[in-house]
Amino acid sequence: MPADRATIAVFDFGNVLLDYDPRYLYRKIFADAGRMEWFLREVCHSAWIRDLDRGRPFAEAVAERIAAHPDFAAEIRAFDTRWLETISGPIAASVAMVEALRRNRVPVYAITNFSAEKFAVAREVFSFLAEFDGVVVSGDERLLKPDAAIYRLLLDRYGLAASDCLFIDDMLANVEAAQGVGMHGHHFRHPDGLAEELKRHGFPI
Repeated sequence: MPADRATIAVFDFGNVLLDYDPRYLYRKIFADAGRMEWFLREVCHSAWIRDLDRGRPFAEAVAERIAAHPDFAAEIRAFDTRWLETISGPIAASVAMVEALRRNRVPVYAITNFSAEKFAVAREVFSFLAEFDGVVVSGDERLLKPDAAIYRLLLDRYGLAASDCLFIDDMLANVEAAQGVGMHGHHFRHPDGLAEELKRHGFPI
């Protein structure tokens, strides 16, 4: 079991620090909500997006979907060309906590399921993403949370002890996987809950 308190914070990005949902983009494209939901279920679906996060090139993935659904070519291309519109912006209260940790010299890392191509774009737009002591990006590593290997990769690459780390993610399965390798875990639902958890561990925020 991990020691009682963590001293290192390890963040997920999507829906912890960045408000992400493909619907932010596709509500602008589809007038009918039902048709949008069908599209996100059957065309640009979650398994397809996970393949992108695992490192599949956007050009290849988009071409494959257009070949399967040529009537939706423009809508499929939008997931690539207008990808930034899937993010409404930073989750300000969460980002403020990361900045407070950094000011107080707390080591801050991240493990994120994120296309390598689009992470490079996001870092240009959201400057705080470049301020971590280390980041493991699934698209670079061809590994996805909740595979235990991606957590061990972070620990090995940066010489961290699992019991020193508090892992924060909005997906319960990802938190449980982190706990499985010996990390502390926090299932993120709202910044207020995160603030309470950080204070419980004695982090200065």
